[in-house]
Amino acid sequence: MSVEVHRRRGESFDSMLRRFGRKVQMSGRIIQAKKIRFHRRPKSPALVRAAALKREQKKGYLAYLEKIGKLDEELEKMKAKKRFRRR
Repeated sequence: MSVEVHRRRGESFDSMLRRFGRKVQMSGRIIQAKKIRFHRRPKSPALVRAAALKREQKKGYLAYLEKIGKLDEELEKMKAKKRFRRR
């Protein structure tokens, strides 16, 4: 389903290119490409569940650290780890 345009006799390249662009727009290819450009496949329920469990564990761990007064130290470690990972 490709769009083809053949050069007519005496037709300049610019007018042929304009005709091609018009045909591509009318075919809806550009709109379709823009729609699916950032599409992500849905995650499996097992992955969603695992991510939720990990978040809950981290939330509990941070609450525990806050309770014992060591939250600031741990947050600094996490920030340093993140910075190191980016490089």
